[in-house]
Amino acid sequence: MRQKISLAHSPDSDDAFMFYALAEGKIDDGGFDFVHELSDIETLNQRTSRGELDVSAVSFHAYPDIAADYALLPHGASFGDGYGPVVVSARPMGKTDIGSEVVAIPGKKTSAALALELWRPGTATAVVPFDEILPAVREGRFVAGVIIHEGQLTYAEEGLHAVVDLGAWWLGETGLPLPLGGNVIRKALGAETMRAVSTVLGESISYGLDHREEALSYAMRFARDLDRSRANRFVAMYVNDWTRGYGEKGRRAIETFLGRAAAAGLVAPVVIEFAS
Repeated sequence: MRQKISLAHSPDSDDAFMFYALAEGKIDDGGFDFVHELSDIETLNQRTSRGELDVSAVSFHAYPDIAADYALLPHGASFGDGYGPVVVSARPMGKTDIGSEVVAIPGKKTSAALALELWRPGTATAVVPFDEILPAVREGRFVAGVIIHEGQLTYAEEGLHAVVDLGAWWLGETGLPLPLGGNVIRKALGAETMRAVSTVLGESISYGLDHREEALSYAMRFARDLDRSRANRFVAMYVNDWTRGYGEKGRRAIETFLGRAAAAGLVAPVVIEFAS
């Protein structure tokens, strides 16, 4: 009997690109019945905190909360290598201009929210669905907001201004890429199943990167009004060699990100565990 594996990720072009080969039967599924589930990243953070999913995309910010039950897969990560979530405002402003005003964030456990707190400790925030932040800032409901996903490429067209690119800031601070999201797997599946599932998912990522045009055509279904050129640019930002494997630098980036957050009392100290 085929074992069911719940596989959850965001309904975004970059995640769709990663799982194209598996979703469309381009690779061997390893004898598993993968049940694909699509939700926004903050919902996935919450669902993994309750142990509801076998495999899921999560924010690195959320990892300390679930480390007892989940291990990071060795592939599937998204890093901002000199770029990342952008703090935007309706008028030109700097860090000190924000003052005590409330900044819109896409979720308490998103890595964007954690990066904001590391950039400007003590910032007052309010959670707003990620796709409502641009209009909320444009209409003056918030002085600023943190933009993730495709909005990073389109905010200027809506008349908004960048206060800071948090990925560029982080690179300047540490010389490292900003860890945003990774894929985790539930330890209760057991070592053998974890290895087998990891192999399948790694093959799906590699297939997409090696068959870029067909994977991009599939990902366009999730590109939220980006044309093909900009969808290709967005996918390239977050599905690349970092996604194939963390490497020493990628692992050090996570340790630094969560280590600084723990030192600031923003997350619990955590030992990072990778599945094979």
